[in-house]
Amino acid sequence: MLTAPQAGIFALGTSAHSYIELTLRREVEPVAFVRSLADLREPRTTAAGINFVIGVRPELWRDEIRAAAPKQLHGFVEPVVGPDGFSMPATQHDACLWIAGPAYDIVFDTARLALGALADVATIADETSSWPYRRSLDLTGFIDGTENPSLARAADVALVPAGAEGAGGSVLLLQRWTHDATAWEALDVAQQEAVIGRTKDASVELAPRPPDSHVARTDQEDCGDIFRRNMPFGSVTVHGTMFVGFAADQRPLARMLEQMVGIGGPRDALTRFTTPQTGAYYFVPAISDLHRFATDPDDD
Repeated sequence: MLTAPQAGIFALGTSAHSYIELTLRREVEPVAFVRSLADLREPRTTAAGINFVIGVRPELWRDEIRAAAPKQLHGFVEPVVGPDGFSMPATQHDACLWIAGPAYDIVFDTARLALGALADVATIADETSSWPYRRSLDLTGFIDGTENPSLARAADVALVPAGAEGAGGSVLLLQRWTHDATAWEALDVAQQEAVIGRTKDASVELAPRPPDSHVARTDQEDCGDIFRRNMPFGSVTVHGTMFVGFAADQRPLARMLEQMVGIGGPRDALTRFTTPQTGAYYFVPAISDLHRFATDPDDD
């Protein structure tokens, strides 16, 4: 049986996104919850370019329903706290549903149908909608994802390798960050570049780069490789970045957060202008592994 990944992980170019986190209803058995998620069926929801990515709390997937996942993977159950007290909150839920498509009306309708199908087994814990900003910029005005691997290499970075527990799956870190736009825009371009560690116009890494810059504290040579699918979110008054990071192993993601809060070095300067509101890890199983729990499983 093939261990193909959920295709939405790598479906670049979508213009509208919805991130929905779910809590299992107390009276519902975990396997019934996962069955309902599996019954959403990604292949049957790709009309009009819609993609689903379904993630499950690691302990629920591995320990409660006995499905394959990396043994050391765990939920975001404790905040990540730096030496100066800066903290990233732990807001772990039981599952997440990321819906992406070419236009928000299509995503909106698809999300409502999905939530209707899940209403008997789960409640909505959190919901965020997002959209691209000037193609590849985040709301700081800088290019996001400069160090992202190419699609040719992304699977090697994002997916649990063949032969390992949970092969074809991926570890997802989902965080929502709000921006202090007033403070950020009070900086001149050179000051902003020092915070990020890259030039604003061409995204060229500064040499030397400031040791507390975002680039220095999230350097993948130090932390390990990840595949990012970040998106801006929000309104004019409250906005920021949805961090959506995939990796074959949890450690690169956890190490990145540790370095950002200042463990083992200076605190990431970007955290002076952005605030994390949420933090959760999910296991995104291979599509064949997810469909084994479906009411009418495919012959994957």
